[in-house]
Amino acid sequence: MMKPLTIAIDGHSSTGKSTLAKALAKSMGYVYVDSGAMYRAVALFALRKGWVSKENGCDAVAIESTLDQVQITFELDAAGVNATFLNGQRVEEEIREMAVSHVVSHVAKLSEVRRYLVALQQAMSRNGGVVMDGRDIGTVVFPNAELKIFMTASDDVRAARRKAELDFKGQDVTFQEVLENLKSRDKADMERSDSPLIAAEDARTLDNSTMNREDQFELVLGWTQSLLV
Repeated sequence: MMKPLTIAIDGHSSTGKSTLAKALAKSMGYVYVDSGAMYRAVALFALRKGWVSKENGCDAVAIESTLDQVQITFELDAAGVNATFLNGQRVEEEIREMAVSHVVSHVAKLSEVRRYLVALQQAMSRNGGVVMDGRDIGTVVFPNAELKIFMTASDDVRAARRKAELDFKGQDVTFQEVLENLKSRDKADMERSDSPLIAAEDARTLDNSTMNREDQFELVLGWTQSLLV
């Protein structure tokens, strides 16, 4: 019997990486791991401690020296939603707020944070049968993944999607604020020296600017199934 696949999905902010990864994992009976949520959880931890801010960056020493106090787990809630827990507390909604979005890039660029979380991510998938999305999954976390996907879409499309999500959650933000945040995060992710956001050489590019979720899912499911033949 063929070993279950390891599937790495990378790409820009608000391209629907998590939505696709969750659907694919459910269809294949695989484990889903949201690596971005892990970085957001560390950022929330630092934000609560007062060690990071949008304007002043972060206190790297304080954050890196307390990583052993950061425990991140994923659990399915009663509604079947894959929720993020920080030190036993559900933080799935809080880590998606703009307050965290504004500071997560400051935290994610810290080498010690990246090493700590990469080790956790690799431990979650020793036996394959996992779908993980993020920004360095195919290049750093799972360089030997059988399927690597790099997702992208136009800036305006991504910003519109993200604003719709925030509007639905009752967060009062402007389109311009969301657009600037996406561009700023992408710039920081692509320019950081440690594990920058780049497509792996053997990744399949998926531009979903004009694709609906159903067509996108069917395309990627086809890619996945072709590797199992």
